[in-house]
Amino acid sequence: MSTEERFKKAEQAAMIGVIGNIVLAVLKWLAGWYGNSKALMADAIHSASDVAGSLAVWIGLKAAKQPPDEDHPYGHGKAESIAAIIVAVLLFLVGIEIGISSIELFFHPLEAPTTIAIVVVIVSILVKEGMFQYKYRLGKMLNSDALIVNAYEHRSDVLSSLAALIGISLSMLGGYFHIEWLVYADPVAGVVVAIFIMKMAWKLGYDSIHNTMDHVLHEEEAMELRKIAASVPEVKKVDELHAREHGHYVIIDLKISVDPNMTVEEGHRVGKKVKKELLKVPHVYDVLVHINPFNPDD
Repeated sequence: MSTEERFKKAEQAAMIGVIGNIVLAVLKWLAGWYGNSKALMADAIHSASDVAGSLAVWIGLKAAKQPPDEDHPYGHGKAESIAAIIVAVLLFLVGIEIGISSIELFFHPLEAPTTIAIVVVIVSILVKEGMFQYKYRLGKMLNSDALIVNAYEHRSDVLSSLAALIGISLSMLGGYFHIEWLVYADPVAGVVVAIFIMKMAWKLGYDSIHNTMDHVLHEEEAMELRKIAASVPEVKKVDELHAREHGHYVIIDLKISVDPNMTVEEGHRVGKKVKKELLKVPHVYDVLVHINPFNPDD
């Protein structure tokens, strides 16, 4: 798959997320309002935050596909990871807001939700799980941190909707059987949703920050790249290899040893051979090769 095709698919997925989240947020808010469900209205806020998240991903993808320039000779791939961090921060803030609004409800009299709230929650769960599966698989296929984090936004919405469904159901049972304390299952579900959202946002944010700090592939992940470099006949030894992640691609810093009696031109040709072989690996964007004279006593 070409780079252009990759970004086209990723941007399409981000826009599907924007449109889907707008529709669900409006639907849940109206159903929560008319159905008297505070948990569903909190869930609507969650879906609305996903709109901002999907937009951040879309903007990040737009920036990431820009070609290298004088200020960014290694490309703009990290824009995807930055977008993922923004999404994680937004998600965490929404979790705090949902938690506060749900706790406040314990100090006010409540009425049990109506049936429309349950119907809309079930529809939301089905739609959001479908969006999660779509974006997660596409994110894995395209090696996109931003899409994967955005997919987990949808999964968090699924789980928050499940919590809302349980809370709404228990609250309705409380109203039906005149069990007053059970009516408060609705805001309890809101608190559970908030805690889960903040926990997920923290993990996703941590992983994205890790990837922006010039994270290199671990030894076992880089082993195949070492083997490719060592397969060039003139290479006596691969002294050092660091594969730095830049969003969906990697840039390799490599030191190899060659025959010390080679001319500078011959050594340069070996370096070009090694670079050519490594660039055949789909996710390798650039290779920087340093030539060392081989010393068997080292």
